[in-house]
Amino acid sequence: MINEKDFLIQFSGLKQGTHRFEYTIENDFFNLFNYSEFNSTNLQVTVDLLKKQTMLELDFSHKGTVNVPCDVTNEDFDLPIEGNLKILVKFGDTFNDENEDLLILPHGEFQVNVAQYIYEMIVLSVPYKRVHPDIATNDEEELGDDLDFLDSDDLEMINEDDFSEDETNESEPDENSDNNKETDPRWDKLKKLLTDK
Repeated sequence: MINEKDFLIQFSGLKQGTHRFEYTIENDFFNLFNYSEFNSTNLQVTVDLLKKQTMLELDFSHKGTVNVPCDVTNEDFDLPIEGNLKILVKFGDTFNDENEDLLILPHGEFQVNVAQYIYEMIVLSVPYKRVHPDIATNDEEELGDDLDFLDSDDLEMINEDDFSEDETNESEPDENSDNNKETDPRWDKLKKLLTDK
C-alpha cells in the first residue's frame, strides 16, 4: 500500500549537486488525493533534485498512459501523457507554498514531500477533451475526403451556377433607402410588405 512517506525526499544528508529519484505511479497513488478520474495508470516520474548551498531546485517530469473513457464513445482507452514541472525550494521562517513555482521550508527542515507536486503535474497534463485516437484518425481521413471533393471540377460548376443565379436575382436599389447600396431582394420584398399596410 502506497503512502505519502514514500514521496518524502530527505535532502539534509545529500551532497551538493544533482540527485535523481524515480517513481512508478499507479492508481493507488491517486487514492491519496481521493481522485478517481482514471481507470488505471502506468506512469514513470523522475525528480531531479539540484542541491545548492542555500536552496534546492526540483525538476519533475513524467511520461506514460492513463486509462480514461472517450468523451465521444465512452469507450475506455489508454491516453498517452507527458509533462514537467520546476519548483524552487528556499528556506525561511515559516512554511509557505502559496506560489506555484516557489516552496519555502522552515529553517532546519531536512526533507520535502513531493507527492502533491507529482499529483498536480500529472492531472494538469491530461487534456480537457479525451478522444480515442482511432476516432481522431477517422475524422481526419473523412475531412481529407471532403477536401478532395472541394478541389474537384464539381465545385467549379456549383460556383458558376451560384454566380449566374446571383446575377438573375439582382434587383434595383430601393428608392426609399438612405444610400444607393444594393440590397438582398428577399429583404426588399419583406420591407414592401411592411409599407403596403
